[in-house]
Order: sequence, then structure tokens, then C-alpha cells
Amino acid sequence: MFKIKQPLFLINQTPLHAGSGSDLGIVDLPIQRERHTGFPKIEGSSLKGALRHDFEADNNTSHPQAKYDEAITLTFGPDKGDLHAGALGFTDARLLLFPVRSVKGVFAWVTCPRVLRQFERDMKIATPDFSISNIPNLAEMNACVLSAQTTLKATPDLVILEEYAFEVEEKTDITVGEKALNIHLADTLFDKDSYWHDKVQKDIVIVSDTAFADFAQLSTEVITRTKIDPNTGTVIGGALFTEEYLPTESVMYALILAAPTFIKEEKNKGIFKDKMTNEASTVMQFFKDGLRDVVQIGGSATIGKGLVRTVFNYQKP
Repeated sequence: MFKIKQPLFLINQTPLHAGSGSDLGIVDLPIQRERHTGFPKIEGSSLKGALRHDFEADNNTSHPQAKYDEAITLTFGPDKGDLHAGALGFTDARLLLFPVRSVKGVFAWVTCPRVLRQFERDMKIATPDFSISNIPNLAEMNACVLSAQTTLKATPDLVILEEYAFEVEEKTDITVGEKALNIHLADTLFDKDSYWHDKVQKDIVIVSDTAFADFAQLSTEVITRTKIDPNTGTVIGGALFTEEYLPTESVMYALILAAPTFIKEEKNKGIFKDKMTNEASTVMQFFKDGLRDVVQIGGSATIGKGLVRTVFNYQKP
């Protein structure tokens, strides 16, 4: 039984390919998506595996290597999964803010009522009193809601994202606790007085569920890749393929769930020994201490893809 739940936010520093295998569609190597919405996601197993690999690659704690390796096994589970489960659980990482080109302000972060309601429901697992007030309905596909301080307006009444024009319905009373939603997200995701903190306050656009679904389906990056024959310097026949990426600046979130370790004997608990009364807290603290600010998730690591900034210091509103 999980005792502690905390949100982990992920912000793409480079395009990310969490792949779903080969496909018979237009894109040869698509990204993982929710079956019922088509929104991009990262499977909990993919996220767990990437973070475990990062922990195993670098002992950035003060523990001796043998004790550190033992703690990783207790936290994430042994290589042979039938021995015992790991003390940490990982939900799928869901999409919260999706970057889209804008005629003004370079790009906007878009979200929608359905995503915000799912975010609220997920966050209640970690913070039961979490709520988002006054989420708009946006029945019209070409309507949008954004901050009055936005830099995105192409005209006083229009925002143009990709090739679509949205009529502005200024609304500033969408709140989390006593904070406006955009300010809450800015404070959560970025350092104050930074460019990004200022931009996310001004340039989040809430569009309809249908418009968001279109952006999430059609505005990802699709890269054509190939292989060159070193002897001829030309493309190897049949080696051309396309690969899909979740764009830089995409913001996702997952829940990290901590339970006491599944090893009962005190002598086998390693650095968690004698922590029976707050063992789940100790497991969560081990994860927090070992989690790096930037991790690599997904494929194409050798060409700089999948670098993700982590935010695990969530403050309740």
C-alpha cells in the first residue's frame, strides 16, 4: 500500500521519443499515446526504467557504492522481478502543456479543459485539497482563454497558433487555491525572475478539447532519418524511416508513489534499516536526493534527444 504520493514534473529540454514500436501508419516510429484521447504520454514502465538507469549510472549520494546499489534494488525492484516488488510506483506521465508556434510571441503553451480536469483529479491523489476553480467550457472550437498580460495577440481579439485563428475570451479567474492557475504553474515549474517564469505566466492558452487534440496529434515533430553507406557516401537502400518526437518545452507530470520496502528482514534493508516507522518517507527521500535536475528519457540518446528537466519540489497551494 502506497503511503506517500508526490507529483514529478518533466520539462523537455530537447525533443523526446518515448516510442511505441514500429507502425503501419504515416510515421514509422510513433511516440506513446493514450488510447482513448490520442494525447502523448510516457508509460510508467518507461519512466521508471529511465530513472532507474540514471540512478544506476551515477551514485550522486554519500552512500558507499554497495549500499547505494542495494538501495536501488529495494527502491525500484530487483532485476528478477519475482523476488519482490520495488517500494516506488510510477504512474504514466501525462501531457499538461504543449508548445505550439504562434504568430506573436514565438510560441504558446496550450492546454484544454479536459487536460486541466485530469490534472486536478490526479493531483488530488497527492494533495486531497487540490482544486482548480472556474475551468472554462469552451464549446466553440475557435475560442481560447488566456492572460490579459499575454504577448501572443496578433490583433486585439485574435491569437494565431500554427495556421489557426482563435478568438480571445480573456478570463483571469482560473485559480488553484488563492493563486491564478498560470502563476501557480509558473511558480511550480520555473525559478522566479527567469525568462521562462515570466513567459509561462503570460503565454498559456486554454483552447477547446478538440483543438488541443488536433495540436497534440498533428503538431509533434516528425524527423526523417536514414543511414549512409560509408563506402559510397550515399543512402543505403531501404534505410529511410520517420521518427516522431514530443517537442522541446513540452510539460508533463507523473505521480511518484512510495511504500515501505517489501523486504521484511531488518538485516536485508540496507540504508533503510531501522526506519520501520517512516520507511516510505525514507524511500521517497532517497529518490528525491538521487534524482538529477536533468535526466535522459526515451530513444536517440546519442544524438541529444530526450533530455528532460525534473521538478520534484512541489509546494502545496
